[in-house]
Amino acid sequence: MLIATVIGAVLGYMIGGPLGMLIGAALAYWGVQRVLRKSVLGKLAGIQAQFLDSTFAVMGCLCKADGQVTQDELEVSKQLWDRLRLNAEQRERAKAAFNRGKAPDFDLDAELAIVRRITGGQRALLQVFLQVQLSAIAADGVLHPAEHEMLVRVARGLGCSEAEIEQIEAMLRGGGAQAPGAASEKSLEDAYRVLGVDASASDAEIKRAYRRLMSQNHPDKLASKGLPESMREVAKERTSEISNAYDLIKKTRERQAA
Repeated sequence: MLIATVIGAVLGYMIGGPLGMLIGAALAYWGVQRVLRKSVLGKLAGIQAQFLDSTFAVMGCLCKADGQVTQDELEVSKQLWDRLRLNAEQRERAKAAFNRGKAPDFDLDAELAIVRRITGGQRALLQVFLQVQLSAIAADGVLHPAEHEMLVRVARGLGCSEAEIEQIEAMLRGGGAQAPGAASEKSLEDAYRVLGVDASASDAEIKRAYRRLMSQNHPDKLASKGLPESMREVAKERTSEISNAYDLIKKTRERQAA
């Protein structure tokens, strides 16, 4: 950028003297900035489109893991189109990707490698990806062993652990969503899972975990890393569950200490 600005200044000076030098430098700087901005935005748009395409392709593969794609699972995939506010073109792409994932020759490992590459291994982005997958295959109310096994394979292919699957499951159950006075032992366990800490963790450790997760899962930060704008609501739900879990743990501990 500096070299382009200097060249613009020199050419401007040759054409119009000192004033031309200033104008040339400004135009060169503005031109380079515009090109860079277009390049960055274009790259981000490509990442977001691929993220969405891979989401539905892997979803198609997972939904078929138990031998068939149920009507409930098909409905969830369609409901997801509405929830993500996909336009007509995006819906057609999502449908094609879902069908691609159902095909016998679908290469799941290769698709997961693409997701790892475009996300740069960002944990929060990968967890959003897993969260959408889990919500789809659990749509019929039953998580079949074959589906769970495939989900674990997906998690490992993304570089995630089974503990992260448990964390996502706790979020989907609404870990921490109950009022402290009515909190069951299970909901409190889920709250700790959501924050990724043990029940024996200190108050300071819990607060650090909460702040770290809120920062990592901020919708704007995820969008800048490649999360499609249509998935912003999913990110907001994640931060809401993280906040609910922290509030439940904090208030339960305050009540127990009183």
